[in-house]
Amino acid sequence: MSEAPLLATATLMDAVRAIEMSRRRMAVVVSDEGRLLGTLTDGDIRRCLLVGGSLETVVALAMNPNPLTADWESPDGYLRDLMRCRNVLAVPLLDRAGNFVRMVHLTDLEQGDSIASGAPPGFSFAVIMAGGEGMRLRPLTDEIPKPMVEIGGIPLLARQIERLAKVGIGRVYISVNYLSHIIEEYFGDGGNFGIEICYLHEQEKLGTAGALGLLPEIPRGPIIVMNGDVLTNSDFDSFYAFHMSHGACVTVAAIDHRVEIPYGVIRADGSLVTDLVEKPSERFLCNAGIYALSPAALNWVPEGEFCNMTDIIAAGLTKKQTIAVFPIHEYWSDIGTPDDLEKARNHFARMELVK
Repeated sequence: MSEAPLLATATLMDAVRAIEMSRRRMAVVVSDEGRLLGTLTDGDIRRCLLVGGSLETVVALAMNPNPLTADWESPDGYLRDLMRCRNVLAVPLLDRAGNFVRMVHLTDLEQGDSIASGAPPGFSFAVIMAGGEGMRLRPLTDEIPKPMVEIGGIPLLARQIERLAKVGIGRVYISVNYLSHIIEEYFGDGGNFGIEICYLHEQEKLGTAGALGLLPEIPRGPIIVMNGDVLTNSDFDSFYAFHMSHGACVTVAAIDHRVEIPYGVIRADGSLVTDLVEKPSERFLCNAGIYALSPAALNWVPEGEFCNMTDIIAAGLTKKQTIAVFPIHEYWSDIGTPDDLEKARNHFARMELVK
């Protein structure tokens, strides 16, 4: 598969599309003459977003200008050892003038080798918090739990589980409380969904993290925790890789929310005006209700007691642990109100028309 390189004037949105279309998970940036200028991974894009960039930012401001490269005539054995030694999955191959020739991936060199497959170990399992009553969606949720509200004819919770199964997660725990029998009867043991499903029964409401204290096992590695009312097509493999690359104890997925202020804002120092900004836009990173937790973070969950995810994060910060933030640039929606639900349904209706 040949890679279509990007020019330095391309946008991060162009890079996102290029990465999504390529199994190599990397975009290449070249000059007009074809000389390699840099590379972009999903992590490079999200780091740029964290420091104020947008999907309209040019790739030249986010790329790695000094990537690992190799000569296009290098033997496969050399390339394989190089990538394993440097812990990378893809390398641009260049001619002697420094022009980009093609990209090589470990999967191109060793088919069937689990180490060289390019697939990360991934999350040990997932936990979905699905015990909420969905008060703001009533009367729709009078007879069904909020996670079972249908979007495009499919329950929200089913969409979450299918996406988790798609990235290779083999087991998911669902925390249930309100009308739990409806969820358990629909999903059963998960056999029809290609994933093992277990249930955490909240006898009383335990908050957004308390059900983690009911887990019957200690994970071998990080787990992904999701609110049951979140709908997204964010890349969970990239989420895992981001969490691991930062050595984080907790990683919080976040959405970029902008507030347009319809007035001129006065900046002042005491009674003296220092600046007047006409109708500024304020940017906030907001909690998306998706988390990566390393095993150590589960020690901060009190067993059988009410606990919110904010309490876990506060405990980590107090203990000087690394808490990372993962910006989501893909589709995301919190199905909290009838208006949110209508927007999500319209989005999926449009997606179906495009297919």
